[in-house]
Amino acid sequence: MTKRAIAGNLLLSFALFCCFLASLECEAQRARFSGTVVDEQGSGVAHAEIAGSSGAVLGMTADDGSFSFQDESPSPISVNVTALTFDTVTVKISPDKPTRIVLVRQQERVVVTAYRSPLDMLDSPASTRIVNRQQLQEAATPALDGRLRQVPGLELFRRSSSLVANPTSQGISLRGLGSTAASRTLVVSDDVPLNDPYGGWIHWEEMPELSIHSVEVVRGGASDLYGSSAIGGVINVVPVRPQNNYFALTTGYGSEATTDNGMLASLKRGPWAGLLAGGILSTDGYTLIAPDQRGPIDQPNNVHAQNGLVDLERTIRNSGRVFLRGNVLNEARDNGTPVQKNGTRLWRYSAGVDWSQLALRFYGSTEHYRQTFSSIASNRASETQTRYAEDPANELGAAAHWRQPIGAKTVIIAGADTHDVRASDDEVLYTGAKGYQNTSARQRQTGVYGEALATPGKWTLSASGRVDHFSNFDAARWIQRGVTTYPSFSETVFDPRLGVSRRITTNIALHASGFRAYRAPTENELYRTGQVGQQTTLPNPNLRSERAIGWETGFQQNLPRWQSMLRMSYFWTRVNRPITALTLSVTPTSTLLMRENLGQIESRGVSIDFEAHPFSWAAITGGYQYADATVTSYTQQPQLVGNWIPQVARNMATTQVRVSNARLGVLSLQGRISGRQFDDDANNYLLHSYFRLDAYASREFGRHVELFAAGENLFDRAIEVGKTPTLTLGTPLVARFGLRLRFGE
Repeated sequence: MTKRAIAGNLLLSFALFCCFLASLECEAQRARFSGTVVDEQGSGVAHAEIAGSSGAVLGMTADDGSFSFQDESPSPISVNVTALTFDTVTVKISPDKPTRIVLVRQQERVVVTAYRSPLDMLDSPASTRIVNRQQLQEAATPALDGRLRQVPGLELFRRSSSLVANPTSQGISLRGLGSTAASRTLVVSDDVPLNDPYGGWIHWEEMPELSIHSVEVVRGGASDLYGSSAIGGVINVVPVRPQNNYFALTTGYGSEATTDNGMLASLKRGPWAGLLAGGILSTDGYTLIAPDQRGPIDQPNNVHAQNGLVDLERTIRNSGRVFLRGNVLNEARDNGTPVQKNGTRLWRYSAGVDWSQLALRFYGSTEHYRQTFSSIASNRASETQTRYAEDPANELGAAAHWRQPIGAKTVIIAGADTHDVRASDDEVLYTGAKGYQNTSARQRQTGVYGEALATPGKWTLSASGRVDHFSNFDAARWIQRGVTTYPSFSETVFDPRLGVSRRITTNIALHASGFRAYRAPTENELYRTGQVGQQTTLPNPNLRSERAIGWETGFQQNLPRWQSMLRMSYFWTRVNRPITALTLSVTPTSTLLMRENLGQIESRGVSIDFEAHPFSWAAITGGYQYADATVTSYTQQPQLVGNWIPQVARNMATTQVRVSNARLGVLSLQGRISGRQFDDDANNYLLHSYFRLDAYASREFGRHVELFAAGENLFDRAIEVGKTPTLTLGTPLVARFGLRLRFGE
């Protein structure tokens, strides 16, 4: 090697060494920026993108929301933080000083239930209505089902309040699909199902009033994520969580000896927090039978219920939690005669973990339900007890779902759950074949599901699907003459859903979705004879699941200037082999029905939701639903084709007008209009349309005391509820007043 070459290599090595030293010096001068990105509840936001003012990506948050990156600037810099379903926020962060960045969802109008992932209502392809805490509190009725009737199209099997209705008639109807004893809508709270494990109806007095934060109502099939019973939709009761030190007490009294008392206490110490809530809700009620048809035995229908809830939570790693929860319901009801009564005692318990993007739930319940039945004389002067039944039921379940953001625009969700029910119907027969009759069975549902949700640009795209395996087994009936064994059966169902939403402008979006859904028959429908008034419904052990397909499309518009929202949708749902109570015989004093898989029903129509805050002191919310719900196919009885689905009105509208003044207080008026409907499958018993007006008023005295007064059915309208075949009426004029006390945050 020449001397020149050696010198060149030495010079090159020296230059490289100088560059290395310079890079080390630059690295030493680069500033480190770190912090955490969280949502409004303090939970870490994973995969949030942090970009500089030039648009260059500086970093991405980890699963717990933390971030760390280096930049040449030693002084504070401005960054843009972007994450799926959150508004982009611009903040200044300083070097070597951890920064906490809070992301806010637009207008806080965020729904979770429809997609198990936070999504602004404007971007949601599903039709969702949120009933917030204020709207729940300012409804005139003390019962939760009455408060949710602010949502147009939401109705129980009959028009009567849960305060006077037989529990077996408290299934929910959404999207004009009707219901029977079982609900075609699934009710959940914190991922735990609340539908009765044996009969599918809802215990509306189960949760203490003060323990409910808000309610999300998703209309349209949701079996792709929730499995059985979510044909009409899903109702998510969002509970109050123990996040601070707080105490509340409410007490009220009114006509018909209506009492509504509740208490909630919340305590937080470090990572530990606990909540205790309870309530007493009772009424002496009123006589449902129309005055001109009453007899000596007719007396008021009523309920006397007590509930309680305990919740213990521990925060883990700032954004996660572990919790234990238990609640109890004890209620006794008089169903209109000295003999016809029923009672429920329900214990429910659950445990769960929310950690990073994983949620686990374990739950169960033990229920003891009892009911007496009678036959009433034609002159309603006497009755004879026919049966006494006890229906113990036990359920166990577990669920898990995992949520994983991919970048700032996509999230995928996967989950699985299983639900096991063991129940029996133990009866004493006083007429006919006297003696004992015990029927028991077991049901199990296991499902797995997945979902992908993407928000590229102004689009929101969703695709989800679920596979369910349902089985009914170990069914047998014991009577004096021997044992009858019923055949086991099982079904495997696949339910997909596709949805799309497109923002035309910042405040206008179009949406569309399509789905399949199903509902499995309950043990009550398969094996138990039910009775409401003088309407007796026989079971059918040959029932199979209902299958539904449907779609909807529409638009939503927000007007920020008026703080208003308008959402309009056209929907169509077809249910194949719906479980229906078909009329077998009718006498002047009684009706006999039997459960059957009808051929096909369809419901199509339009729903409108609106909300406006034109002034700081005034707000109006409400909606309208038109549902053309009819029988479209039934080979065995073609004369039923074209008939209206029982207990579904074609026209229904609600509105709530609220005005407030710091000195005078709050006045809220709630109006409800429902068109005519039929009480039976043959459309022989017409129930006329009605209008009902309720009112609520309150006045605060200082920070801790509030007085209120409320009135239901202010015009004292005679609202027709049912003809079984005797005419029954809805809630008359009822007034009540009360006091609220609040202390703490």
